[in-house]
Amino acid sequence: MNEKVKELRELKRLAEELQTEIEGLQDAIKAEMTAQGVDTLAGADWKVTWKPVASTRLDTAALKKALPDVAQRFTKTTTARRFCVA
Repeated sequence: MNEKVKELRELKRLAEELQTEIEGLQDAIKAEMTAQGVDTLAGADWKVTWKPVASTRLDTAALKKALPDVAQRFTKTTTARRFCVA
């Protein structure tokens, strides 16, 4: 089990490094798109888009404050298991 946890920790570390590199490349592409004033770039076999996306969500804090009884009636509690390696 020690070897499995050790390998898992190493792979997670590598994944974090890769994620940092990915985010750096994405930021560079976004900077170029901003400089060009475009929301789409395309190449021979790729296409990159960076567009605003609107989403609407319920403000549960405001609902609980304004109508606490309604908020309580429509609140659902779920249980999930969290896997954590320390």
